[in-house]
Amino acid sequence: MKGVIRLVKVFAGHKGSGKTKKMIHLANDMVETADGSIVFINKNHRLMYDLKYQIRVVCMEDYEHITNIDEYIGFIYGIISSDHDIEVIFIDGILHHKDVHIPDLGEFFERLRNISKLYDLDFVVSVSADLDELGDIFEGCEMLD
Repeated sequence: MKGVIRLVKVFAGHKGSGKTKKMIHLANDMVETADGSIVFINKNHRLMYDLKYQIRVVCMEDYEHITNIDEYIGFIYGIISSDHDIEVIFIDGILHHKDVHIPDLGEFFERLRNISKLYDLDFVVSVSADLDELGDIFEGCEMLD
């Protein structure tokens, strides 16, 4: 969808608040209308059968040496370079990675916003934390319910 303003969209809330389920539903719904590829990055293989087969599922437990924000951003660039038709990348549970913590999220989301504009794609990210402990980290992002 060229010409559309690309965004970083966020589901935030405490563990067990339904963020992953909402992301799966959104990704599956997008299959019907997407012009490009959909990528879903998850910690493990648990969700593989919940997502439609057209969605590329990336399980981070297969890439255990990617542990911090810099490595994760490099990994995202690698995914983008392998498929120039990506329309949206879902990232489920960014704080579940070994060396990714709330103070890292400001830089992480700033870099995602830049990648989104540069490569004309959206990101949908879930964060397991309450909004009051996150401050203004999501400035420039769209918050989803």
